[in-house]
Amino acid sequence: MKTINKSKLRNFHQAKWDEPIIFELSTEGERGLLISEVEKEIEESVGDGISKLPENMIRKKPPALPEVSQMRVLKHYLRLSQHCLGADFNIDIGQGTCTMKYSPKINEVLVRSPKVTELHPFQDESTVQGALEVMYKLDIFLREISGLSKFSLQPGGGASAIFTMASIIHAYHEFRGEAEKRDEIITTIFSHPSDAAAAAVKGYKIITLYPNEDGLPEVGALKKAVSDRTAGLLITNPEDTGIFNPKIEEFTKITHDVGGLCGYDQANANGILGVTRAKEANFDLCFFNLHKTFSSPHGCGGPATGALGVTEELINYLPVPVVEFDGDKYFLNDNLPNTIGKVRGFHGVFPAVLRAYAWVMSLGAEGLKEAASVAVLNNNYILEKIKKVNGASAPFARGRHRIEQVRYSWEQLTRETGVTVEDVICRMVDFGFHLWTSHHPFIVPEPFTIEPTESYSKDEIDEYIAGLEKVVEEAYKEPDKVKNAPYNSVVHKIDNSTLDDPQKWAITWRAYLKKHKGGS
Repeated sequence: MKTINKSKLRNFHQAKWDEPIIFELSTEGERGLLISEVEKEIEESVGDGISKLPENMIRKKPPALPEVSQMRVLKHYLRLSQHCLGADFNIDIGQGTCTMKYSPKINEVLVRSPKVTELHPFQDESTVQGALEVMYKLDIFLREISGLSKFSLQPGGGASAIFTMASIIHAYHEFRGEAEKRDEIITTIFSHPSDAAAAAVKGYKIITLYPNEDGLPEVGALKKAVSDRTAGLLITNPEDTGIFNPKIEEFTKITHDVGGLCGYDQANANGILGVTRAKEANFDLCFFNLHKTFSSPHGCGGPATGALGVTEELINYLPVPVVEFDGDKYFLNDNLPNTIGKVRGFHGVFPAVLRAYAWVMSLGAEGLKEAASVAVLNNNYILEKIKKVNGASAPFARGRHRIEQVRYSWEQLTRETGVTVEDVICRMVDFGFHLWTSHHPFIVPEPFTIEPTESYSKDEIDEYIAGLEKVVEEAYKEPDKVKNAPYNSVVHKIDNSTLDDPQKWAITWRAYLKKHKGGS
């Protein structure tokens, strides 16, 4: 007789390998591929491939690459892959604001075609007409979706797109001789932190608006913040709480009235596709993360594209080149008189562009709006479920729905059991759910943000909720069990002591050897 899993939770235990990094597997003389010697006739014709290089381009000694056989390389990376959780493996709706959605696998077939993988940015335009057509037509789609006039697909992600917006804002005021005076950017605390950070990197002073009791920035606070020093407003809407600001048009008007520009952070537009547009709220700039809203895999920050759109007035400030069509052929246009130049080496991450193009083409206008509607439905279903979980709350949600996500709080659970949001997250890993640290800033105490997108079924959402309910039950009965989690994953308790000290960060193996092993 078939046994029914009434608890909805799966028996999960992740594979764990005591796996060295690839450099530590290196054995001198071991090879994964033997390169054939060049035939004499070829060498006589084209040379040895080295002697014609300038002296300063030739290494004095070979690079310190790992020497590992093919079989050991394959085993190494397959073992590492078993240490990972991800969108195609488990339920990761807890990765709030990241919009982890299903990316159709037919799109992976498209981007892995040699017609895509073997493209080179220096190819003649006549040989890449198909790729340029895809870029141009995605630009057309995004114009319709946003209401703006022209898009650049050059920025390498959301933060890069925000930096590009800040750069265009600066160039716009510089052209008018006001850049030195207009040195302030206004944002809100629940907008994505990159809205403040990228503008600060550009050199702007940041003014941050905080929420009222409804979780929204107030019009009065903006009126006090704007002045003749205001360069612009960079804002997310709905903010990272899932709350849509109904007075957003008033915000843009107030900013415009003092001469500032308005940039719309639509990195996550998943709940408003086909519902509301940047144009109707009078934004001058906006961007979409193709690796979020438009289904290209998130990839922990890349490969990404932050598609940046502007109004007609700002087209000449866009980074170059932009893709144009003259009725006969597609071409790259570098001739924008006020361009800010390049923000990325070439023309963006084309596989992300192609996936997004295929996703929009497959859904159409009605499908995009339906995806947004289902995402909002899923989110509000979870909201109603979590409000009934002991120890959890949804600040600012009194009697209201949210858009695509909610920032919840475990403040009550922590107060009553001592179990923190990080403890809950680590215990959720034991049931096969994605590990996602709490969502800062801690204005919402013990915060956790959930975004289900349109991809997850009711059964999967219920499974995730069952995991939360199980952890909460344990927290009240055996809090130490939750505090000492996880038990079934690759990594157990994580030492965060080095995270706040840049001198201890080691992004590469060489940096690790230098900082922690005394190497050079």
